[in-house]
Amino acid sequence: MTADPARRSERSRRAILAAALELLAETGYSDLTIEAIAARAGVGKQTIYRWWRGKGAIILDALIDATASAEALVLPDTGDLETDLRTVMRATVAEFADPKLSATTRALTIETLNDEKLAEQVRDQLLRPQLDAVKDRLAKGPIRAGVDLDQAVELLFGPLYHRWLLRTGPLTDEYADGVVQLAITAIKP
Repeated sequence: MTADPARRSERSRRAILAAALELLAETGYSDLTIEAIAARAGVGKQTIYRWWRGKGAIILDALIDATASAEALVLPDTGDLETDLRTVMRATVAEFADPKLSATTRALTIETLNDEKLAEQVRDQLLRPQLDAVKDRLAKGPIRAGVDLDQAVELLFGPLYHRWLLRTGPLTDEYADGVVQLAITAIKP
């Protein structure tokens, strides 16, 4: 559980989050330690443990902080739903193909299996804004009346995530395009 942010030193918090991301890039998630983060940030490890449950929570906060400083997520809207979804799905494939980002995502995924609170935070604070942006684009259509937009979003991302997580086959732009084509066929008017 994340401590009350009002009790934190903002300078220390930023130093910890920056140190965590720097070390993550240098060492990878599995070799990342609280001790190393504390040393790099210039704080005691007890400070970190007082504010975060573990390294998964720190990395999540760092990723949320990094995405919060970016512009609001808006999907392309060219007027062609299939083209716009292909752009988004190919970008997702590219993210999964990035070895460092993929390793971090896999590690966080593993931690969420044993930590319901972390799973909720990942879902609600990191994934939900992205999924809602796709849902908003789908709502602009054209799609068949009565389509459950949450299911349509899962129809798009579920196969990519499944293939990436279980390594059942190559995750390519062509695969992403095929998933989009199948989804469009299912939801078109």
